[in-house]
Amino acid sequence: MKLTLSSVDDLSARVEEARAEHDRRYRGRPDQRRPVHTLYVPADRFTATTPADLGKEALRLLETHVADGASAAGAFGIDATLAETVRERVAAKLAREPVEDLRIDFEDGYGVRDDAEEDGHVAAAVEAVAQAYEARSLPYYWGLRVKSFADGGHRRAMRTLDGFLTGLAERLGRLPGGFLVTFPKIVTPEHVRIFTDFLTRFEAEIGLPEGLLRLEVQIETPQSVARLPEIVAAAGDRLGAAQLGVYDYTAACGLPPSEQRLDHPVCDHARHVMQVTLAGTGVRLSDGATKIAPAGDGTKDVYKAWRLHAGLVRYSLLNGFQQGCDLHVAQLPSRYAAVYASLLNGLDDAVERLRADRAGETDGAFDGPGTSAAVTARLRHAVDCGAIDREDVSDLIG
Repeated sequence: MKLTLSSVDDLSARVEEARAEHDRRYRGRPDQRRPVHTLYVPADRFTATTPADLGKEALRLLETHVADGASAAGAFGIDATLAETVRERVAAKLAREPVEDLRIDFEDGYGVRDDAEEDGHVAAAVEAVAQAYEARSLPYYWGLRVKSFADGGHRRAMRTLDGFLTGLAERLGRLPGGFLVTFPKIVTPEHVRIFTDFLTRFEAEIGLPEGLLRLEVQIETPQSVARLPEIVAAAGDRLGAAQLGVYDYTAACGLPPSEQRLDHPVCDHARHVMQVTLAGTGVRLSDGATKIAPAGDGTKDVYKAWRLHAGLVRYSLLNGFQQGCDLHVAQLPSRYAAVYASLLNGLDDAVERLRADRAGETDGAFDGPGTSAAVTARLRHAVDCGAIDREDVSDLIG
C-alpha cells in the first residue's frame, strides 16, 4: 500500500506516553477491600475497647427492638422476603466486626482545646490504638482526622499527627495497616500540597518508606468542589479516599439548617463532581454523614431514626457511593441493614449471570468484560462486609 508519510514513529511514541500517563493516573477499581462506612469517635472518648463496646450497644438495640424478620422489614424499610436473613447477618456482623473504618476525631467532633489537653488525648489515643492492635481488635481501616488548615489549626494539626505517629512508633515499632489521615475543610489545593510535604518530611525523619502515609480529603467547601482536580493532583499518590462533608458544604452554599441534608440537590452536584473526577483512579468515595439518631430508647423513636437513616444510606447507594459516614452507635444497625438488603437484592441473578459468562454460555445479557468485572466486584464487596458467606461464592470470585 502506498503511503504519503514516511514515518509516524514520533507520533506513535507520543501516543504511548499519553497512554502510560493515563494508566498511571487511572489505576482502575480499588483492588483492596472497600469499607461500607467510616465511624467518627471524638478523640477524648476513644479507648481500646471502643469498637467492641459500640458493637455491644448496637447489638442490644437490634435485639431489643427487632425480634424477627417482620419487625426488621418495618424497622429498616427493607424487602420482607430478605428481612430475616438481613437481621441474622446484621446481628452476626455487630458481634464480629461492628466497625469497618474508624476515625479518631480531633476536629469537629472534638473541638478546640489548649495544647496540654490535646497533647494528653494524643498520648491516650496512642496507648488505646496500641492496645487494640495487640488485642487484634483494631478495625480493618482506621485513622485520625486532624484540624483544618483553613480554620487556622495548621500548627495544631501537624503537632497532633506528629505526636501520635511518633508515639505509636515508640510504642509498637510500626504503623498498623489500614491507616488514613483525614484532611478536612479544604479551601485551596495549596493546603493539601503543604500537608503532603509535611507527611513526606515526617516519613524521612522517622524512617518510614516514602508514600506510606495515605490521605483522605474531605470535600466540604464550594472551593474544594470547584477545584477538585487540582486537589487530587496536589495529594498525588498519597490520596486513598475522598469524602463528602454535608453540613459545612450545604451551609457554605447558603442553605438554611432545615435543608442541610444528604439528599439535597446541592449534594447531588458535589457527588457527581467527585465521581467524574475520581472515576477509575482507585480512590475510594465516601458519602457524608447525617445527625439522625433516636430521640430515646423507645421502639417508636428507634424505628423512626432507623428508617430515615436507612433511606439515606439507600440514596447514597443509588448514587454510586458504597461508603458513608456514621456518627452515632444507633446508626450501625440501619447502615448494615440497608447495605445488606441492597447487596442481597438480585444476588441469585448476578451469580447465575456471572457463572454463565465465565462458562461462555451468555445469551447477550452481559455487555462485556466491564459488566462481568462489576458483578465480580459486587460479590467480593458483599463477602468482605458480611452480607453473604465466602463459601457461597468462592468458586466464582476466588
